[in-house]
Amino acid sequence: MRHFIIVKFKDGVDKQTLVKPITELFKKAETISGVEEVNVHLSNSDRSNRHDLMIEMELTPSGLIEYDESELHKQWKAEYGDYIASKTIFDCD
Repeated sequence: MRHFIIVKFKDGVDKQTLVKPITELFKKAETISGVEEVNVHLSNSDRSNRHDLMIEMELTPSGLIEYDESELHKQWKAEYGDYIASKTIFDCD
């Protein structure tokens, strides 16, 4: 299955400086059982009605559970939650 985390950063956040550490953090998810691949995409649009970042994960249903319960997921929320204005989570086949 595919799991997407689509993020809109708060105004004034320098998203360019966050892309590398967020990518490095999420690439570690590939070591979680059931997580097959992770890709991070930075938007190429600065329009105010667009989101800024998309994290795309290819995983199994059990991999999603493992990820949700992981220390990495807790770290993501703790380290980057204050920068996020909104996010959308979307899962599909």
